[in-house]
Amino acid sequence: MEQDGKTLAELMVVAGIVTMVSLMGIPNFLGLHSGSQLQSVTREIASDLRLARQLALTNRDRVRIVIDTEQQELITQLDKDTTTHHIYRYGGKGLIIEEPSAGWDIQFQPSGRTASPTTIQIHNREGQTKTLTVSITGRISIL
Repeated sequence: MEQDGKTLAELMVVAGIVTMVSLMGIPNFLGLHSGSQLQSVTREIASDLRLARQLALTNRDRVRIVIDTEQQELITQLDKDTTTHHIYRYGGKGLIIEEPSAGWDIQFQPSGRTASPTTIQIHNREGQTKTLTVSITGRISIL
């Protein structure tokens, strides 16, 4: 009776090849994860900005979003009683928000318009960038 088995050396070579191929793919996987994290946070920030605009229209009062880079959060405040309506924390996701073109505060008027148009750039560790724009009419766009 003949048996055609594999030796331990052959199995170790195959395991080594599989390990090397896996290690070569890890940086690509991490870059993919970082890119999707950037996309996700950008969409969430855009959603918070749209919520602030809607609150201004609904309450017929100014609503302000403060970007706090030390705490890595966006704070949505109602202007009439300066209460905090919502806090979005983006910390721990490896992202950096550059200073917006109109400053760290974004204010929506009761009409839904902004006090001044602004551009926000968000970066990840790999150097990928997403840009959010808030037009004078209050429209929020992701570029």
